[in-house]
Amino acid sequence: MRLGELLGSKLSGGEVIDLVADLGGGKTTLTQGLARGLGSQENVVSPTFTLNRIYKGRSGLELHHFDFYRLNEPGIIADQLAESANDKKVVTVVEWSDIVKDVLPIEHITIEFRMAPDDPDERQITITYSENFANIIKDLEDVWAGSRP
Repeated sequence: MRLGELLGSKLSGGEVIDLVADLGGGKTTLTQGLARGLGSQENVVSPTFTLNRIYKGRSGLELHHFDFYRLNEPGIIADQLAESANDKKVVTVVEWSDIVKDVLPIEHITIEFRMAPDDPDERQITITYSENFANIIKDLEDVWAGSRP
């Protein structure tokens, strides 16, 4: 949650974030933090059954949260994803993106969660990003290091 909130506070729209984890891995929790960091007061829930949800943030920003877990074929929702990913007033979050990899822009952030071997509540997190996100991630790393309890 805290990582998502810190990252969300650094985003300005137009970013696409691909979340990779097993079921229960922390994807929705990170998205809750992202929404909070974007200034949303809404209750963020998993869009597994609705496929996508939209949350209002600060200064006209929106968070579009997509979940492709239940789909074998993305259909028209892939068009919605493409539209969202190209909107400069939207931060797009995608879960279970395997079937829409060709829709995601080359320039995006991937956050992967792995369960820690010794603690079921701890996650090992790897962030992969395009060069144009280097400043955001560097700022995130600096703030994260300075805010650890």
